[in-house]
Amino acid sequence: MSSTIAVVGASLAGLSAARALREQSYDGRIVVVGDEVHAPYDRPPLSKEFLAGTASLEDIALGAPDDEDLGLEWRLHTTAVGLDHPSRSVLLHDGSTIRADGVVLATGARARRLPGSEGLDGVHVLRSLDDAIALREDLAAAGRLVVIGAGFIGAEVAATARTLGLEVTVVETQPVPLAGPLGADMGVVCAGLHADHGTRLLLGTGVAGLVGTGRVEAVELTDGTRLPADVVVVGIGAVPNIGWLARSGVALGNGVLTDARCATNIPGVVAVGDCAATWSAAAERHVRIEHWTNALEQPATAVATLLGAGGPAPTPVPYFWSDQYGARIQFAGSRREGDVARVVEGSCADRSFLVVYERDGRPVAVLGMNQPRLFTRWRRQLRAAVPAGS
Repeated sequence: MSSTIAVVGASLAGLSAARALREQSYDGRIVVVGDEVHAPYDRPPLSKEFLAGTASLEDIALGAPDDEDLGLEWRLHTTAVGLDHPSRSVLLHDGSTIRADGVVLATGARARRLPGSEGLDGVHVLRSLDDAIALREDLAAAGRLVVIGAGFIGAEVAATARTLGLEVTVVETQPVPLAGPLGADMGVVCAGLHADHGTRLLLGTGVAGLVGTGRVEAVELTDGTRLPADVVVVGIGAVPNIGWLARSGVALGNGVLTDARCATNIPGVVAVGDCAATWSAAAERHVRIEHWTNALEQPATAVATLLGAGGPAPTPVPYFWSDQYGARIQFAGSRREGDVARVVEGSCADRSFLVVYERDGRPVAVLGMNQPRLFTRWRRQLRAAVPAGS
C-alpha cells in the first residue's frame, strides 16, 4: 500500500516541499492542504505590482506546467485544526482527517492586527491575495493613506500608493526604521526614500487608536495628533500560524521549533518557511526567517530529513530584497550590534551604493541599493565563506 505525506500549507514553502518530494524520488501520495481558495501564488508582488494594478492573477501564480506531472492531491479552502501525532493524522475543519506517514508543516504566518481595528472599514493588513484585492479596491477611491509601521511591507505599500497619486503618511514607533536588520545608519538612509518621493514619515510616534464610526476617518497618535485617513494599512509584523498545533505535542515557541535540518521533536514531522523556528548554530538559538528565499530553499532540506537522507546541516545565508519608489534594496547575511558598516561602492546620497558589514575584520553581511550586480558578487562570497554546519 502506497505511503502518504501531508503538506499542510499551500504557499511557496508548501509547494516547494511537494516539488522536492518528487525531485528526491518519493513516489507515494502527496496531499497538499491550504486554507485559501486560491492555488499557490507569489506574495512579494502583492504590495507592489499587483497592488498597483500592473500584475494580474496569472502573473503572480506560482504553478508551472511541470506541476501537472507531480500528481498532487490538492485540498484547498481547507483548514487544518489539529495534528494527532501518534497516528500522524491531520485533522481538518470539516471533520475529516488525513492519515499520513510523514507531515510537512508549512502554514506560514498571518499579519498582526492593530487592537481595536476589528469591524472598522478601510483598515487593512496585507498578507494574502484577498487582502491585496480588498486594499487595491479601497485605494482606488481614496485620497489619503496612513501606514502604521515603516518595515518593508509598510514601506512598499507607501511607495505603491504614492505612484497611484495618494497622499501618504507613514507612522513608526521606533526612532529609526529598519534599524534591526540594517543598523541605525543604514536605516536612516533607506528611510530617506520616503522623503525623496513626498511621503511624510513620522518617527518615534505611537498610535493611540483609530477614529471613525463604521469606517476609519483618522489615526490618533499618542501625542494627541489626528491624521485624517481614507484608508489605513497596518504593517506591524506577523505571527506564525501555529495555534492549531497547541495540543499536538509538537514543540512550539516563536514558531514550530526544529533542529537545523527542519526536524521537529515528533518523528516524521518537519516544519518549513515562515511558521518554522529553525535552530541556528551561528546564532545559538532558534531563528524564524520570514523571507521568500528561505521558503523556496529550505523545503529541500526538510524533505531529505523526512525521507531519511543524511548529510550535514545546511548553512544558509539569509537574503531578502525590497522594491521601493523604483529603488531595489537587497540584503544578505546577519548583522549584529557592533558590526562596522563600510560603503565600498557608490554613494548613499545618490541612492546607489553597496555597504559591507564587518565583524572583527570579517565580512558578515552586505546591503545594496540599486547595485544588483555587485551585490550578487558579494552575496556569493558570503555564501562561500560560511563554514559547514555553522
